Amino acid sequence: MKNLAGEFILFSRIGKTNSAFNNLHDAGRLDIVYECIVASLFLSHGIRRDVTFHAILNGPPNPPLHICIDGNTVYDVRTDVDTWQQILRKVIIGKHHPGISVDKSSFEALLKAEAQTHKVYVLEEDGKDINETELSENAVFVLGDHVGLPKKAETFALRYGEKISLGKQPYLAASCITIINYLLDR
Repeated sequence: MKNLAGEFILFSRIGKTNSAFNNLHDAGRLDIVYECIVASLFLSHGIRRDVTFHAILNGPPNPPLHICIDGNTVYDVRTDVDTWQQILRKVIIGKHHPGISVDKSSFEALLKAEAQTHKVYVLEEDGKDINETELSENAVFVLGDHVGLPKKAETFALRYGEKISLGKQPYLAASCITIINYLLDR
């Protein structure tokens, strides 16, 4: 049986949209974006070539900013925080990195486009248990940052998909991605 692969969309409420920061934590919690990138794309000694990761940064000064990392084409990356701090700083100011694109797409525009070709799953603790859900081959998983999805974004996303849950325990966004990748790999 073929392994399923997923796409991930992280809604970052306060992720900075300029490069004026000293570290990822103080850049509107871009450390969460970094952790989710690593969880979604990296294996031990390899990259998941069939995964795409999206982050929508909604922090100051110029939101939104959509960062897309294509596992099939990304290279010259490692898992350490310093590498990703440099890469994120570079792409936020408009410079190129292989396999990473940046545009001004909003969460709503991205989700609407993804829903044309993917089954949308919105992660929330009160959703349908993921173990009772037959996951689609073309799945996109929507997650919030450390605060969760804003109600308005969740309501919009649910117009295109269904709410699923990894359980009643609230996990870190990166942990949710790890669990989903594990389930998809099985």
